[in-house]
Amino acid sequence: MHAVSNSLSFDHPTEANVWLRQLAATAVSAVHPDTLLSAGQLPPRPSGRTVVIGAGKAAAAMAAAFERAWFDAYPDAEISGLVVTRYGHGAECRHIEVLEASHPMPDELGERAAQRMLDSVAGLTANDLVVALISGGGSALMALPAPGLTLQQKQAVNKALLRCGAPIREINTVRRHLSRIKGGRLAVAAHPARVTTYVISDVPGDDPALVASGPTLPDESTPRDALAILERYAIPVPEAVRRHLVTDETSPKPQSPEFGPDRTIIQARACDALSAAEEVARAAGVGVCVLGDDLEGEARELGCHHASLALKLQNEINQPLLILSGGETSVTVRGEGRGGRNVEYLLGAMSILQGAPDVHALAIDTDGIDGSEDNAGAIFGPEDWLRAQTLELDPERYLAGNDAYSFFAALDGLIVTGPTRTNVNDFRAILVLPKET
Repeated sequence: MHAVSNSLSFDHPTEANVWLRQLAATAVSAVHPDTLLSAGQLPPRPSGRTVVIGAGKAAAAMAAAFERAWFDAYPDAEISGLVVTRYGHGAECRHIEVLEASHPMPDELGERAAQRMLDSVAGLTANDLVVALISGGGSALMALPAPGLTLQQKQAVNKALLRCGAPIREINTVRRHLSRIKGGRLAVAAHPARVTTYVISDVPGDDPALVASGPTLPDESTPRDALAILERYAIPVPEAVRRHLVTDETSPKPQSPEFGPDRTIIQARACDALSAAEEVARAAGVGVCVLGDDLEGEARELGCHHASLALKLQNEINQPLLILSGGETSVTVRGEGRGGRNVEYLLGAMSILQGAPDVHALAIDTDGIDGSEDNAGAIFGPEDWLRAQTLELDPERYLAGNDAYSFFAALDGLIVTGPTRTNVNDFRAILVLPKET
């Protein structure tokens, strides 16, 4: 990752774009697992076994960081276990097995990984310790259906949820109640062992029970809540799924005794990435307006709103201003194009700005993957509006087809980082320069 320069001029449009890219890299570095685990956060060494399990896009990097910290503190200790991460997001571990599976659509490898996690914590005692390493993406990666359901049924429901524009908290509510491992069921299976859960949060509001559908944390929702969500979005529900949601009463609740001795530590969240960006921006003499770290809603609509705000504030400033936001938007898929919520956000913003001078915008997913494409997000400046017109790229047409990826690819505006091995969800930055007088 490159350091952000404190010497700013923005005399040329490319300088603003380079600065925004560096700022995003700084934000991502601030929430990488390598920088997060301190000795004071380690649980006491147990007299029995230490079993590590985990799931998510950051799970492998979290496992590697935990191994280093654990053996620094307890050089003669032993640990075992396994974590599952998205294809391409692995990391080198000596004692913890790293598996890879599909995201966002679950596959058989994720199903097997989840079953192996359950098996690995079976038969533990009160002298044993389970360490759970949980980050965003883990819900799709632990696709172990509830009794009586099949992986194919879960895949069908998951696909429909991802396309309907539902917020992630609702998607994961459904996932928890169709699972044999989520919603605290993994912790119950490990009982009476103590469970320490480390979380890198990708959910607005940072409720750790919602990250990866909370495999080691109790669930406040009910199966009927999940059924109501499916009905609200008119999602076809297989009869076996409906029957399960009507009759199931097995979801562990906060008052369950299994959770009494457990401990949860949130290691990183969206506000940490935003704070890192704000710190370097202010050091460089750039004003900062943070709109929030938990913004949700339709991606294109939020982009339009933020662009309108940028135009309004441009009339009021006499120094560069950085507008920051985080959270997780959603996309209601109506077209068959290629895209992700961050590029759709940017295309919505560009349709409002229409080449307004001295406004530059960047949006990325901090895990390095925007939706299911190969880019983290994109970036544009005022000059890109004219280039789009020259190339006969109509933003409205690309928005209608949910094809923002192709739009920014034609402008060479995609940001491709590869897997970052962390995940605090969206990082959005709009740089507004004062109007020339």
